[in-house]
Amino acid sequence: MGLGWINVEEYDFNCLLLMERFQIQMMFSRNDEEFKRNIGIALNANPAVKWYLTRRCPERASVIEEISANAPDAKAQDEIRQAEVRILAGAEDWVLYTTPEKMDASCDWIHKWDKSQLFELADFSGKTVLDVGSGSGRLAFAAAEIAQEVYASEPVGTLREYLRGKIKHEGITNMRVVDGLVTELPFSDSMFDIVMSGHVVGDFWDEEIAELTRVCKSGGWLLDCPGYDADYDEGEEKAEDDELVKRGWEALSYDRYRKQIFK
Repeated sequence: MGLGWINVEEYDFNCLLLMERFQIQMMFSRNDEEFKRNIGIALNANPAVKWYLTRRCPERASVIEEISANAPDAKAQDEIRQAEVRILAGAEDWVLYTTPEKMDASCDWIHKWDKSQLFELADFSGKTVLDVGSGSGRLAFAAAEIAQEVYASEPVGTLREYLRGKIKHEGITNMRVVDGLVTELPFSDSMFDIVMSGHVVGDFWDEEIAELTRVCKSGGWLLDCPGYDADYDEGEEKAEDDELVKRGWEALSYDRYRKQIFK
């Protein structure tokens, strides 16, 4: 089932040509037969995409070749397109990243979010701030209105280009865009007063939080502010087994979390 942000049928399968190496690694770590069938059919019908994926992510090249070799021989265009759409639907967020200008309008947790919900979590005045997994810059651009300097760390090239274009268009002078994964941030220890993120932490909780903590100053703040969608329940309390709560984070309304760091 898709996320419902976009209509993936409007996208060409060639959008996979904009995928990053880490995305290809994750995609071809899947081991379910339905995925293998559909991606195999789609790749055999799109040799340029297959060529790109194997060379962009050589550690998955043998897996891609095996899936391709074992795929059913599909010749009907309807069957091929159906396989393509199923793959695109399964990676809807990544597909959306290839058209970042649509993100702000497509995702409830972006366009229904109020930046005051970020400013309530910490004092940004004069601070050096890092936004991890910046996406289209929902948090970073808000912080740049108050902070001394903001770094937007984003591992997807199309999103980095979008951020830089918006910074130039709006004449923002205190914001920098860099390439970096949440588990491999390209910064020195204890560099930032505030380290924030939205839809980033959650694949490898301890490893990711450790890296956020590493680049945060003692006395600084870690913030998680994913926003909320149409189904958000303001009165919903966080369970004790909530992963961030278990790790000492304070849970606040509108799905916000924070933790002050002392080293």
